[in-house]
Amino acid sequence: MGSMNTSNNKHTLESALHNLSKDFRAKIISSYIDLKKRVFEAQYDAAGISAGKFCESVLRLLQQEINNNYIPFGKPIPNMADECRKLVASPKTSSIESIRIIIPRALIFLYTLRNKRGIGHIGGDVDANKIDLATIVTTADWIICELIRIYHKLSLEEAQDIIDGLSFKSIPTIWEIAGKKRVLKPDLSAQEKTLLLLYSETDLGILVEDLCDWVEYSNLAVFKSNVLNILHKKKFIEYDRSNGVVYLSPLGAIYTEQHLL
Repeated sequence: MGSMNTSNNKHTLESALHNLSKDFRAKIISSYIDLKKRVFEAQYDAAGISAGKFCESVLRLLQQEINNNYIPFGKPIPNMADECRKLVASPKTSSIESIRIIIPRALIFLYTLRNKRGIGHIGGDVDANKIDLATIVTTADWIICELIRIYHKLSLEEAQDIIDGLSFKSIPTIWEIAGKKRVLKPDLSAQEKTLLLLYSETDLGILVEDLCDWVEYSNLAVFKSNVLNILHKKKFIEYDRSNGVVYLSPLGAIYTEQHLL
């Protein structure tokens, strides 16, 4: 589990795509950064969802460029491949070849791979693998490079330099060392650290003594009283006093994802 600073990436892409209208630009950049982040963190289902949103956002941009009209955001796209083929069949005078033919075909490939390989669909027949995700990311990178090249009036090499300069390095939130875990956010409270540690174990419980040690709380009795009992009352955790094990509740997981990750 790690954290990533995407503000610099967003600023870089905002500058590179500033000639796009704000609504298209925001949605394309957001879905692209989410895709890169999810793949980096090996969150394959989430990466598939981001890839789908990226394709749909770019498609709407192309529709606007070619037809001066597009399927509104929030309204389902009936068939991605058919909509892309409509763009490919549009008159030569409607737009440049990349907008009209090349990017739509790239979208068909990306969206098809995302759909047919079980990516972004819970219970898919085929589990997503690294090669599939790497191919999806490479295709998304190329599409972004092409958009930068077109709308920022840059060469493909210059556009690629911008993409290569984006940083998706991850700083871990939880560090495992010598059989212990440590939260690498010293400013968090003991309750927040406890939630993060429980979240890192997914469906598994953690012994009270281990939690106290990992949080680096000085007094076990006080830890139980001031941390575990309070979280238990909030229904963020299940504190099983009979066997000394603590579990993260669904409510605690939601809070952790929304406020701590």
